[in-house]
Amino acid sequence: MHPTLDWTLLPDLGAVVLLTVAFGSVARRGQTSVSRLWLVAWVMIGLHFAALIFGPVPGLFGTIASLVGWNSLAWAGVLFMWACVSYRNRPSSRWMLVVLLVTNTLYITLINTVPQSRALLVFAALLYGFGPITVALFALRGGFSHTLRWASVILYGALSVFLLLFQMRVPNGQDLAFNAVIFTVYMGCCIHFWFAYRRATAGAFVTLAGFLAWSAVFIVAPFLAAYFPALHPQSEVWNLPKYVVAVGMILLLLEDQIEHNKYLALHDDLTGLPNRRLFQDRLASALEHARRSGARAALLLIDLDQFKQVNDTVGHHVGDLLLQRVGQLFLGRVRRSDTVARTGGDEFSVILADPVTREDAARVGQMLASLLQQPQDVGGHIVSIGASVGVGVYPEDATDAESLCIAADLNMYADKTGPRKSSTRNSGIRLPQPTARQN
Repeated sequence: MHPTLDWTLLPDLGAVVLLTVAFGSVARRGQTSVSRLWLVAWVMIGLHFAALIFGPVPGLFGTIASLVGWNSLAWAGVLFMWACVSYRNRPSSRWMLVVLLVTNTLYITLINTVPQSRALLVFAALLYGFGPITVALFALRGGFSHTLRWASVILYGALSVFLLLFQMRVPNGQDLAFNAVIFTVYMGCCIHFWFAYRRATAGAFVTLAGFLAWSAVFIVAPFLAAYFPALHPQSEVWNLPKYVVAVGMILLLLEDQIEHNKYLALHDDLTGLPNRRLFQDRLASALEHARRSGARAALLLIDLDQFKQVNDTVGHHVGDLLLQRVGQLFLGRVRRSDTVARTGGDEFSVILADPVTREDAARVGQMLASLLQQPQDVGGHIVSIGASVGVGVYPEDATDAESLCIAADLNMYADKTGPRKSSTRNSGIRLPQPTARQN
């Protein structure tokens, strides 16, 4: 083996590669923009260890390897931080990303290659302060402001002041400056992560604790070196927070996937509304609440009269869009305490919580049905449908969920076959058919 290579980093590289592969395997099952950014950042951490193995090589190659290694560590931290930003698709957020990547790269490169150049280091230190605040002020002029944006401005402004005060001090000013840069990057990760994942789960706690410990390494290590030089912790001790963060992020992905699977099990995948399983659970809860409080609860069953004709005339794709439209229309006209569910192919159910009377339920049913009497522009087609509504009221019509559903279903069938609709069919007058939009 080459005597100038730092083979002590090989176990760390292997551990990070294994964790990155595990992270990628978990992330692949439910890829999001956040998980993709995290994966790129972990690749950067692997590059950090791989490059630093060649850092001790004399000459230009070793210098380049060291620069790639340390810059990769900073790039990974900036990506971790940016992944936590909910507004990262805004142009100002992309500019902030560019500013932080360029400034960190410039400063790390300068302090490792031309540490004696006061002018260049002062310029780079000032850039830490002026770059983020310039982006923030331009975004503010456009009407955008966010707490995390100003947290970054304050954090990097404090770093700028620290660098200007300490980077040229003898004998260890530049070591303090370098550690301060990496500390700031990962403290920024800690702050952003806390804002983005304020939830009481193991994944959130482990990841936040890992980022906090990761940033603290760059304070504790120089402190021990200055005041307790006899202590020589193994490098694995300083790298442990990285593994804690990796495990925490894997837990977060698994938690998100479990929650997503729960959502899919209880919601209709087309409309996003509660499905029959969740509807039955909420109906049972509504009836139990009404039973305890001595109040009423109402159930509306709404069947789309001419949905099959939409599918047959303009295709199932337009039919799917129509179902989504109907779901959104209904959601926009009921109270937040009520439940709108898709309980069949062209059947929707609405649970009206108390206070409610039969007259209230009938009025809501008529209002929802009237929404569907208006022509709808769906997927470039004008379609017209009708609806039949059945109302069931607890406790007058039934005292349990199953009986209430039966009562509402019978009333809906009576509405569908009532005199008005029957006479319409018998007279030869058809309800409006789906028609293509004329150009």
